[in-house]
Amino acid sequence: MRLGRIQNNYTKEGFDAVKETGLSFIEICCNSEEDMIALCQAEESVKEEIARTGIDVSSVGRWNHTILEDGRIHEGRLQGYYALLDTAIALGARTFVVGCNLDPTVSLYQNYTLAIRFLGGLIARADGRIRIAIQNCDWNNFLVSPAEWRIVLGELPELCIKYDPSHAYNRGADYLAELSEWGDRIAHLHVKGTTHAGKRAVDDPPAGMDDLRWPSIFAVLYARGYEGDLSIEPHSKTWLGDLGERGIAFTQRYIQPYLL
Repeated sequence: MRLGRIQNNYTKEGFDAVKETGLSFIEICCNSEEDMIALCQAEESVKEEIARTGIDVSSVGRWNHTILEDGRIHEGRLQGYYALLDTAIALGARTFVVGCNLDPTVSLYQNYTLAIRFLGGLIARADGRIRIAIQNCDWNNFLVSPAEWRIVLGELPELCIKYDPSHAYNRGADYLAELSEWGDRIAHLHVKGTTHAGKRAVDDPPAGMDDLRWPSIFAVLYARGYEGDLSIEPHSKTWLGDLGERGIAFTQRYIQPYLL
């Protein structure tokens, strides 16, 4: 297993900052069409930074989906996903992370059918050059739990999961059980803390000073033979700026001993 971080600053300064920390890779997350276009346009400069620093791009992903609309796959937006996928492949990424929104204008059955068609198209375009993984984040994405995975991953045996234990915890689900049951389909894992006080979420502090049972998470990952990457995700309203960078350093020190 390797440890890296989400780093959407993929300029020279961004790559240098990651290299100085001793982390192995960056993950780039696009939250909008503008983000996708910007990364696609920066493809050649990102390649140059990979070659210069030796820091690779492990994962490229798209969050905040509006791909299903009015009972169809939106063709214009689909081409944007294809362009981003092509860029991820060109950058040598191991994993392309994606999700699918729920279209309220059609039945749940039709949503599953459209999602399978959409994801199957990405898998076909990838042609074995990169893994396609669905995120368990519910931001405009309904493919977040075993109930959906049994249908969609059952139909698409090449489809993988990008797993973040904090999302399951925040939904009240058993993240260790999900990791154990689906460990052989997980391609990429986010390292993100989350803390509740009573029944209320408080913050997403650095992993290692949060509620999640990280020793047990790693025990399950080793038991299931996980060999993918681990990506630190800063996602706090408190840990920002210089404090945020110190939080990432804390998590790096905390997680490193588990990487045997």
